[in-house]
Amino acid sequence: MQTLQELGQAVAVHRRALGLKQAAVAEQAGLTAESLSRFERGRSAELGARKLLAVLAVLGMELDVVVAGRAGTLDDLRRERSSAGTGAASATTAAKVTTRKARQT
Repeated sequence: MQTLQELGQAVAVHRRALGLKQAAVAEQAGLTAESLSRFERGRSAELGARKLLAVLAVLGMELDVVVAGRAGTLDDLRRERSSAGTGAASATTAAKVTTRKARQT
């Protein structure tokens, strides 16, 4: 994911998969249901880091920031090298934001 809109969509999909209502998640995360709704629909220009992390925590999710072009499976890396034609993975300093289920401890 590279945009706030994509992140909001991923949160909405995961929330629905858990069978949770926006109002319940918003209340537990400390924001309004309207704010969460706007975020999930990509209608929010900004959602503070604390609010975002709180929503993710309620849903059992976390952020994982990786350097673009440096993540994925071995097969992904092989495809990337093949398509580049140079035999080397493309290097970029852009960061990509992903969500994943929180680790069970």
